[in-house]
Amino acid sequence: MQDETTTLTLLPDQQLLQISNQIDLVREMLVGQDPKAIAQAIENLTRLAGHVTRLGRLVSQHTEELKDLRALADIGQVVNSSLDLSEVLRIVMDTIIRLTGAERGFLMLRDENGGLDIRIARNWERESIREADFAISRTVINRVAEEGQSIVTTNAIEDPRFGGQDSIIAYNLRSILCVPLKVKEVITGVIYADNRIRTGLFTNSERDLLSAFANQAAVAIENARLFESVRQTLAEVTELKNLMDNVFASIASGVITTDIQNKITLCNRAAERILARTADCLLQNDLEECLPELAPELSDPITSVKKTEQTIVGLELNPVLPERGAVNLRLNFSPLKDAEETTQGVAIVLDDVTERKRLEAQRRLFERMVSPAVIEQLDPDRIRLGGERVDITALFADIRGFTSYSENLTPEELVSVLNRYLAAAADAVLSQEGTVDKFMGDAVMAWFNAPIPQPDHTLRAVKAALGIRYAIQALHKEMPPEAQLDFGIGIHFGEAVLGLVGTEKRLDYTAIGDSVNTAKRIQEHSTTNQILISVAAYQNVKDQIAIHPAPPILAKGKSHPLEVFEVLGLR
Repeated sequence: MQDETTTLTLLPDQQLLQISNQIDLVREMLVGQDPKAIAQAIENLTRLAGHVTRLGRLVSQHTEELKDLRALADIGQVVNSSLDLSEVLRIVMDTIIRLTGAERGFLMLRDENGGLDIRIARNWERESIREADFAISRTVINRVAEEGQSIVTTNAIEDPRFGGQDSIIAYNLRSILCVPLKVKEVITGVIYADNRIRTGLFTNSERDLLSAFANQAAVAIENARLFESVRQTLAEVTELKNLMDNVFASIASGVITTDIQNKITLCNRAAERILARTADCLLQNDLEECLPELAPELSDPITSVKKTEQTIVGLELNPVLPERGAVNLRLNFSPLKDAEETTQGVAIVLDDVTERKRLEAQRRLFERMVSPAVIEQLDPDRIRLGGERVDITALFADIRGFTSYSENLTPEELVSVLNRYLAAAADAVLSQEGTVDKFMGDAVMAWFNAPIPQPDHTLRAVKAALGIRYAIQALHKEMPPEAQLDFGIGIHFGEAVLGLVGTEKRLDYTAIGDSVNTAKRIQEHSTTNQILISVAAYQNVKDQIAIHPAPPILAKGKSHPLEVFEVLGLR
């Protein structure tokens, strides 16, 4: 029969076979009932009993180790099954408590400053522990975090390493197990488990098991933290991209970017609207192919920007787009660079100035009727449909002999001559910041003191009339004798209704009232190159002008003759 040392080195299955053989041997020895044989059998049975006891302990140990190995395998599968950090922490903590039989478990991770923050705390009932109940030994935790070595104590109060610590005594801590969390030899946190009632709960076996588990948990936690960081960064980038897309889409200016090969890589909604093209027609297409109306004008600026890396600002183009017709565009070109300042293409900013050009043209036209100085002071909110009563000085100027002169001219020649005389009269009015109301055939109607008050408005009207006289004299030097026509001018001061007259579709800014009609009647009775002024107007400038009495006027619609004076000049 083999000795005890040989038996203990055998595996459990081999030991069972040996026991079976020994039992058979005992059975054979008892058959002869030999006293010696019986004594030998008893000795063998005693030895067999010892073997069975040791075998039981060995089987139990192997069973426990197998259970731990299976638990570690299961844990590895579970903790790596999720990348959600909160879920991973919960799984890790509940598994620790189940494996070790601890009353409580705490998992701490290093923060940005290197300190340890409790990220999750659970009890044996799988419930979260309130922060007010975080009664743990910071001494044990800090030592494990600093030294990177696991600590197990069966009775912390009596352990000479920790027995004098205030937290151990105050919290009545008994069994404590604490292991580090390491990733590539870097301590990222600790796992702390304890039991405040039982002593001797944790052994080196639980320590080794928890250490093995901590290695897997540390990697799983780090993966979850990295994933959480990536997800947060992705969310921030996505939010920033959405913001940039919204800003880009909301820009009133059109924006187009091209690569080095002049292929369009990006465009916003404003560019689609300005160019009357959809993004599908523009993106990833050659600029020359999808914008043939602009390509010839864009080629040189784009080439220059890519070559010199200098910005080009304020290029104006007037293309005819198929969907919009003639438009006015203002373009800026800039090199499109990456993070290394390498030019990757060109950014083109387009502004549609078609409407602005139209308004500018209208303003220039309006400036020929109203002095630019007056336009600058106009408040559109004060000019209302229906008008308001104001005192004005009205001026009428009419070309003498134009009707007979026009009989021998073609319409084109007639308009050319008429425009030169009317332009001379209008310029004289505008030079005194008067308002040209309208041209009525060969006559000009204007007024002063509105829409902007002018304290010297009557004097301005007289100066405008004299300016017309001087302008006509200068014009005669350029015209043939048969085209040398003259003006008759009438000036009157009085109240009129001034404002917008008409409908929403057609408005006139004009003056209406008897004072306007009176000025016209005075002008009708003026002779060649004569300037007549009413008594009412004369009273405003009597100290500033030279006059000559003129015969009273029997004006149509007037019950009494109008007293007038001829203006000779300024004093």
